[in-house]
Amino acid sequence: MKIGVFFGGKSPEHDVSIITGQLIISSLKKSGHDVVPIYLDKTGAWFIDSALGTLSFFKEVGIDERLQKCGRYNIDLDLSKNKIVFKKTGLFGKTIEIELAFPAFHGMNGEDGTIQGLFEIFNIPYVGCEVAASAVAMDKILTKQLYQALNIPTTKFIYFSEADWNNNKNGLIEQCEKLQYPVFVKPPKLGSSIGISRANNRQELEFSIEVVFNYGERALVEAAVLNLKDLTCAIIGTADPIASLVQESRFESDFFNYEEKYLNDGGTQLGNAQKGLIIPADLDVETTLQIQTMAKKIFIQFGCSGIARVDFLYDSFSKNLFANEINPLPGTVYHHLWQASGIELPVLIEKLIVFAKERHQNKNKYTYGFNSDILKFATSSKLKGGKIVSN
Repeated sequence: MKIGVFFGGKSPEHDVSIITGQLIISSLKKSGHDVVPIYLDKTGAWFIDSALGTLSFFKEVGIDERLQKCGRYNIDLDLSKNKIVFKKTGLFGKTIEIELAFPAFHGMNGEDGTIQGLFEIFNIPYVGCEVAASAVAMDKILTKQLYQALNIPTTKFIYFSEADWNNNKNGLIEQCEKLQYPVFVKPPKLGSSIGISRANNRQELEFSIEVVFNYGERALVEAAVLNLKDLTCAIIGTADPIASLVQESRFESDFFNYEEKYLNDGGTQLGNAQKGLIIPADLDVETTLQIQTMAKKIFIQFGCSGIARVDFLYDSFSKNLFANEINPLPGTVYHHLWQASGIELPVLIEKLIVFAKERHQNKNKYTYGFNSDILKFATSSKLKGGKIVSN
């Protein structure tokens, strides 16, 4: 099958997506797959070229000029049935068919169910979580609300819109302060710790909330966990998922921020900053099993499939465990944690492709049509005052 790796995108996590995309492309090529790099730039333009399958393409100056040489592509809606067909712009533009999609987008407009919806429309198998699971997992507010409904422990929180903030700033500040300082202020639909800040007083709280509203219309404020261990468990599979070892991420900042994750010493989230990674986490057997069991429960209950990562906050003094965020497409597919868990990257990639094919085959066995006489009886109907009335 011709596999398209989709990366880049209109998201603040654009650059992280490029790294994930390059890792996947390289692994697929080494395994002998027919792989097509598909890059979506920050304006929403599609580019396809073999040159996009190298990280150096994006690191060197003059990327805009090089992209134009690659040529822009559009999706051919007429030909895209049970596949996605891209056609190069121009009178005699060539076409490229994609039979299986491997999305490597992060954050909005890609990891949140939007690109997954496109794959569903064209009935093409794709790696990772489906539309609903991706959308809920990428919305931190919906995630925490579903945790509550499932009796999964999570930190106390409040959320509100920008309109609420403008109309009742003092009242919302008082509600936030009931969580007690410090609190964490987050954009609900971003990852990679972008836009997140820790507020230790009212002035910092107001500023942090104003920052969040640059990324979206809602803000999430969460209570902090003392004596914190930041823990992660990755999951792969479908109905009977597999849990990785538990990873502890150590950091020197007030929280696990973007710099700690991706820049300092090569990035903890990229598996490079070894001093910040503890695998397996320094936990007793019972707590480790509790985290793995809870992560698999969340994976199943949220309807995840293929791959996801569940983050936990653990108070090492009180021994209280809190489910935090779900990442429906972990950066670099969290290959370093799977490698430590005994699954090398090429094997991990192959498993994800198999899961995608199996889910697609299973879905296509169901009936999606329904024969009805309703239109026959409605042919002489007229629309009157917003109601359909038969003659």
